[in-house]
Amino acid sequence: SLMYLGYVRQSNRNEKYELTMKLVKLSNQVIEKQDLLQTVRPYLRKLMELTGETVHFVERNDTEVVYIDKVESYANSMQMVSRIGSRLPIYCSGVGKAIAAELPGPEVEKIWQNSHIVKRTEGTITDYEVFLETLKEVRRVGYAMDREENETGVVCIAASLKDYRGKAEYAFSISAPVGRMPKERVEELAGYVLMTRREMQEAISR
Repeated sequence: SLMYLGYVRQSNRNEKYELTMKLVKLSNQVIEKQDLLQTVRPYLRKLMELTGETVHFVERNDTEVVYIDKVESYANSMQMVSRIGSRLPIYCSGVGKAIAAELPGPEVEKIWQNSHIVKRTEGTITDYEVFLETLKEVRRVGYAMDREENETGVVCIAASLKDYRGKAEYAFSISAPVGRMPKERVEELAGYVLMTRREMQEAISR
């Protein structure tokens, strides 16, 4: 199996197995991710302290996003049930839409076609044209919204983050109960999200 996947090869000289450079590449990706998390974590914590809301950090994985960090707010009695390692579809999450807005059209279409589109809540977008219009709005304002599209009662404000190569493979968000997210509060928190995005992107680019 390892030979088939390209992680080891068999020597023609002595028939012993040896590692390939593909394994080195894989380990470098892990190290890069750890370095990125160390860079952004102080900013995620600062965002939580500024807003009093839980902050998530995700990585894209094909048609989904995976939680790879979380800063829980203890200022509020209601805590988010999300956990590191859990997954969300790109099409119905704020963090997913923030990433999708940075992708070329054919890749966005591929994500949609390969996703299991279901109406998870009354607010879930299940029409592709509406989804595309939503991504246009994300590009215009700089952040994405999840208005109870993935989970009833929860609103998220999210922004994408580019890695060292300039690819938008990551995103972060503020999540809060809908009762704490009137229009004025959303606008205030969106400002903090955009500020945090600028600060983190500058830190990554150094």
